[in-house]
Amino acid sequence: MTRDWDATTYERLSAPMTAMGTDVLDRLVLRGDETVLDAGCGTGNVTRVLHERLPRGRVIAVDAAPSMVEQARALLPAEVEVRQADLLELELAEPVDAVLSTATFHWIGDHDRLFARLHAALAPGGRLVAQCGGDGNVAEIKRAGLDLIREPRYAEHFAGWATDWNFATPEATGARLERAGFTDVWCWPTRVDVDPGDPAAYLRAICLGSFLTRLPADLHEQFVAEALERLPDPLVIHYVRLNLLARA
Repeated sequence: MTRDWDATTYERLSAPMTAMGTDVLDRLVLRGDETVLDAGCGTGNVTRVLHERLPRGRVIAVDAAPSMVEQARALLPAEVEVRQADLLELELAEPVDAVLSTATFHWIGDHDRLFARLHAALAPGGRLVAQCGGDGNVAEIKRAGLDLIREPRYAEHFAGWATDWNFATPEATGARLERAGFTDVWCWPTRVDVDPGDPAAYLRAICLGSFLTRLPADLHEQFVAEALERLPDPLVIHYVRLNLLARA
């Protein structure tokens, strides 16, 4: 299933994600006249900065979640082309000069197919600059959620669920990128610790969303509260980010 998001709450709480995404964008050196694909634009905050750096260029922003696309269209200038699309089925009329992606790839199970589609979307020599959740990402929160869904009151809603995340290692990701045809591949992890500010809202909108999507609405608040009981107080979210640089 494709997960939609509470885009309004995400936008309110997304400052840490925007900061991480802007740091990734800084690795993409631009002349200003390129065409760049933002692969997983979310609500469009990083896309807006990207657009500002392309005064003579073009931005194509893609996200699979309807609410994120709606929010991005409201935020971004009309000249930014915003599409709702699955990256695994991505088709572009013309190749782009670069692909930027932040906080998206870990939601996609098939990285081999993903990297093949992105390689096909790039012009020869085009650049991939990306960051996503890596091996060990938000481990405490993930463990709290997985422990809770074994409880009888929740278990029936998760029968056969194999989780939504693909938190890959740098080594596995580098090998997949090379198999897809990329060269000059660099993959490395970084750790970012975030004070969520409003822990319950942050977990509800971002970190526990995959669990809540499968639960009836009347169990959401209880699930978040019980997850918080299993987590340290004060809560600090330990992100492990997987960074990717490659050339088509």
